[in-house]
Amino acid sequence: MGTLSRPELAALVEEATVDTYGEHEEVSALFTAVEENLAVPFSTSVLGAEVTVRSVDLSRDGRIVALCTRGGFRQAIGLLDLPLPDPAPDGAEWVEAYRHYWAQ
Repeated sequence: MGTLSRPELAALVEEATVDTYGEHEEVSALFTAVEENLAVPFSTSVLGAEVTVRSVDLSRDGRIVALCTRGGFRQAIGLLDLPLPDPAPDGAEWVEAYRHYWAQ
């Protein structure tokens, strides 16, 4: 990851949030962009364990989370904390844009 420049990431955030008002609507718009563009499922490693990211969701507290499974277990992991595999799945630039949004 990290293939896009800060201006490119800012442009993605702007594209997703152009008609929004306030943080709640901005995060909802970014969630829609991630959900529509991130190719799932994909595998990644979380704390040394291989997990499968099945989908993304918007949590009750307003964070975008990845819904991960391993065996019979399921866990929501914040997209800000989710390590992406190398190579990253298609649409991972939207994960980067979401991270850029919160780093501002």
